[in-house]
Amino acid sequence: MPRHSDMYKQRVTQTLTVLAAAGLLAACGSESGGSDGDSGSVDSQAPLTGVRWNVVSLTVDGKKHDAPDGAYIRLGGKGGTGGHYGCNGYGADVSVKGDTVDYKPGIHTEIACKALGFERRLADALDGTLKADRKGMDDGRLTLTTSKGDRIALTSEPVAPPTPLQGTTWTVDSVGDDSTTRALPKQVAGKARLTFDKDGTVHGNLGCNDVSAKAVPKNGVITFGVPKTTRMMCQGAKAKTERDLLKLFDGRTGYKVSDKDLTLTADDGTTVTATAATK
Repeated sequence: MPRHSDMYKQRVTQTLTVLAAAGLLAACGSESGGSDGDSGSVDSQAPLTGVRWNVVSLTVDGKKHDAPDGAYIRLGGKGGTGGHYGCNGYGADVSVKGDTVDYKPGIHTEIACKALGFERRLADALDGTLKADRKGMDDGRLTLTTSKGDRIALTSEPVAPPTPLQGTTWTVDSVGDDSTTRALPKQVAGKARLTFDKDGTVHGNLGCNDVSAKAVPKNGVITFGVPKTTRMMCQGAKAKTERDLLKLFDGRTGYKVSDKDLTLTADDGTTVTATAATK
């Protein structure tokens, strides 16, 4: 006669076999313990990219620092990469694989403000390999942890209505394609900009030459006219940036505004991200 424990093991084995056949075990996800005692939380499978992550706080060496208004980061996708420290915007080179984020902040603007201490700490924390804690993502929360154990608390909750496309000066942060974006090189950072006027035109600078053209936005698409540019000779990074930005003027370009961010996508896949300039 089999023992009670043997019968129990047999029933458990049969139950697991049925669940596995139904595909239910995979739906349970992975559980991991945390310092907050929430050991039964299931990690979200929501994507890290394509989201504006607003910075809530930064904890360095055990000391928590509240973020200034307007601080955020982007980890790639349609919104591009880079972000805003609170006073200054910046581009970044970013690679996301699973829960590992390799982040390298790039060129940034140089506006003086009271939050420069926080900005320096955040730039240092972001520079390197970060681990993403997904447990709160279904509620719009994300924590990135550095190799030193410092933590960046983020939320995807919207903080303000989108900035209007027209009447705003947009400073270009990065240029790339559907899969990768890179911060503008130092030679053109902060100089490349576009202003869409309410009369259906655009003017600005391509990193070297000034540009103007018709630009009619409708239903998420901007129809550009033939661009007119000045005729300065451009070389190196300036010339490459100008060639990339001119691709936006080749017919119809998709656009999306999210808070203070603008993403432009040309027909050939060229993707440009920009930030509303601080007045």
